[in-house]
Amino acid sequence: MQRHVLRQLPRVQANAMARATAATFAKTTPLMLSRQFSAHVEVKQTNLLINNEFVPSITGTTFETFDPATEEKIADVAEAGTADIDAAVAAARAAFNGPWRTMAPADRGRLMHKLADLIEENIEELSALESLDNGKPCAVSKNVDIGLVLKTLRYYAGWPDKIQGAVVPISGPYLCYTKQEPVGVCAQIIPWNFPMLMMAWKLGPALAAGNTVVLKPAEQTPLSALRVGELIVEAGFPKGVVNIVPGVGPTAGRHLAQHPGVDKVAFTGSTEVGYQIMRTSHVSNIKRVTLELGGKSANIILDDADIDLAIAQSQVGLFLNQGQCCIAGSRVYVQEGIYDEFVKRSVEAANARVVGDPFSSATDQGAQIDETQFEKIMGYIDEGAKEGARLLCGGKREGSKGWFVQPTVFADVTDDMTIAREEIFGPVMSILKFKTVDEVIERANDSNYGLGAGVVTQNIDNAIKISNGLRAGTVYVN
Repeated sequence: MQRHVLRQLPRVQANAMARATAATFAKTTPLMLSRQFSAHVEVKQTNLLINNEFVPSITGTTFETFDPATEEKIADVAEAGTADIDAAVAAARAAFNGPWRTMAPADRGRLMHKLADLIEENIEELSALESLDNGKPCAVSKNVDIGLVLKTLRYYAGWPDKIQGAVVPISGPYLCYTKQEPVGVCAQIIPWNFPMLMMAWKLGPALAAGNTVVLKPAEQTPLSALRVGELIVEAGFPKGVVNIVPGVGPTAGRHLAQHPGVDKVAFTGSTEVGYQIMRTSHVSNIKRVTLELGGKSANIILDDADIDLAIAQSQVGLFLNQGQCCIAGSRVYVQEGIYDEFVKRSVEAANARVVGDPFSSATDQGAQIDETQFEKIMGYIDEGAKEGARLLCGGKREGSKGWFVQPTVFADVTDDMTIAREEIFGPVMSILKFKTVDEVIERANDSNYGLGAGVVTQNIDNAIKISNGLRAGTVYVN
């Protein structure tokens, strides 16, 4: 369990807190863009990357990818079918049995550093491409997403020559030692909310350990992965080490998960698809599986909290990336002594957020990923109002074009309401009142999810008690 203490955050007023973007997480650099700029974003690659070559799908099938902010088509992208997946897995297996596995660990690290350098050299293009395909503010793409991509790749680039076994002392005329060996061919299926960052989180450890990869980006956001694929080839990675196969889940994703030539599947996405991945992957060769699924994280604000910090933390914790974040603090539990003030200031902060063009430097919140997600969010908002939660701001579409949802705040939410129990994956904050620490621990744990949680308090005893009591993978304190 990790505890992150962020007490150094500055005190700011509510309207400024609502403008919290990448600066909360990383040092930002100016990025002055406009919607006109997006028209000049060049889509350089739409084919599959197999064995270091960009090729159309064997059947010639393509799918469309759209700009969420305008609803306009960006490009036709090659759609991987089962035969394409077979070819990619074969290429990855050949690379694993050949040059990649036997390459000196330091040389693997050097290639990973080279890839990070190339991504940094092309950061303006990549951040624009990410925002075009995903709808998030370009400043966030650059300073949060790709900023963390660089840190991730460079961190794992230092690992290849530090993975070691051990000699085990035993009696008798025997030599006993352990080796840390790569798993083999890894299938990696990534989501659309942080396309490049999720790609880095999957590629980094797999490549550092000497594995080869077949990566399927989400069909909503394939473009940045393919552009990074070009940089992988340019960096000098051997053929077949990384293969990128855009496609749809029921065909490409399913075939990849159950492929007998794949040794491990790593998937980040919805809980429902995670169940399918778990079942499907065991059909063939009982391969290893790593899943990172949904969340309904509790964010607990105590009476003694620094109220400025609590507002800032809860705004970023929920509204970052349009609320499309698996660890979003979507259940905000506020102790009764500061409940009314917290609700009032949360509404002010949410109303101050600028929703609109991802290529405008004034924008805090971009578009939801697509119509399906937009309609799902609006349905949850309607359900919250019907079940008796108090809708204090937002709740409607922003504008008439693009999948924009107003920052939405519900108060007086109860634990049995749908918006308090199900993952919305959108800019919808649910605020719940509590009295005691023991009570809020029990209520926060009454959930099907356990990905993360947050606590804001100036009392170290309460911070430790709550973080120890919560059944969550990561607990953030202040």
